[in-house]
Amino acid sequence: MKGIGIVSYGSNIPRYRIKAEEIASVWGKDGESISKGLGVNEKSVPSVDQDTATISVEAARAALRRCSVDPQEIGAIYVGSESHPYAVKPTGTIVGEAIGATPDLMVADYEFACKAGTAGIQSCTALVKGNLVKYGLAIGADTSQAAPGDALEFSASAGGGAFIIGRDNVIATINHTCSFTTDTPDFWRRAERKYPAHGGRFTGAPAYFKHITSCATNIMEMAGTKPEDYDYAIFHQPNGKFPIKVAKMLGFTYDQIKQGLLAPYIGNTYSGATMIGLASVLDVAKPGDRVFLTSYGSGAGSDGFDITVTDKIKDLARDNAPTVAQMVEDKEYIDYGTYAKFTDLLYWE
Repeated sequence: MKGIGIVSYGSNIPRYRIKAEEIASVWGKDGESISKGLGVNEKSVPSVDQDTATISVEAARAALRRCSVDPQEIGAIYVGSESHPYAVKPTGTIVGEAIGATPDLMVADYEFACKAGTAGIQSCTALVKGNLVKYGLAIGADTSQAAPGDALEFSASAGGGAFIIGRDNVIATINHTCSFTTDTPDFWRRAERKYPAHGGRFTGAPAYFKHITSCATNIMEMAGTKPEDYDYAIFHQPNGKFPIKVAKMLGFTYDQIKQGLLAPYIGNTYSGATMIGLASVLDVAKPGDRVFLTSYGSGAGSDGFDITVTDKIKDLARDNAPTVAQMVEDKEYIDYGTYAKFTDLLYWE
């Protein structure tokens, strides 16, 4: 994939937040116990007028503001999410219309739990490599759902990241990518159900850790690298503890993962999690920096990437859109009642 990679990027995080202690106060001692075990201090909350489509549009617009890519030259848009606003009506068409893309466009909505956004990056990379499109736009975004009182309620949040993939003015080359996939039912939501179900502790050992370590090992074998060869590493972050643990298992240090570790401050943005983590790294990256990324999606699978930042990142107008750090700090706290209203939490089929 020589010369193909990220041309620009953008992200979007809702400014509303609810603290874990506020959620815990509603559910008593059980809530307090769950809250302490997740490593999530607070999470982002979508407002009544925010959904996966609006978050995707804002992230895509941020990516376009940072570069000189003409939206009419974008030949493919893939939006990965498990909370698309419509069951039958693509999110990608809304994004294409909003950013002024040409109708001569490949569009598809992807769904693979929390790794659908990175699957979009792989698809765009393949299309650019095959000279089928000049640029592809890959987005991972979610306004994730959690049943009242469930452990997921302390982490399920909202946000997204968008990446323009191409050959020209590449700021970060995608050197290698691979995936690791099995049928592991750790997390699911049946059709017509509002809230997902999960396998509790089963979601860790045979699911998250197995897939991330297997995929990460494979990508390092492909690249001929070791953990110490990377300046930054990003792992899917369903909570604040799993990515720290899996990094240690693989031989990465906390210093390598801290820039992309956002779950303690905004929660688990699902399909947006590794995408926003990568955006946060690119906010501060320098030419020559090596970036390691492994996503994870329940059901289950991981996508791995070996990335090198190029000299072109110095020409990118990074200041033309808010950094991830700025969006994390731009926040307004709400109480549980407001949170329930914003997320339509009390609706139950």
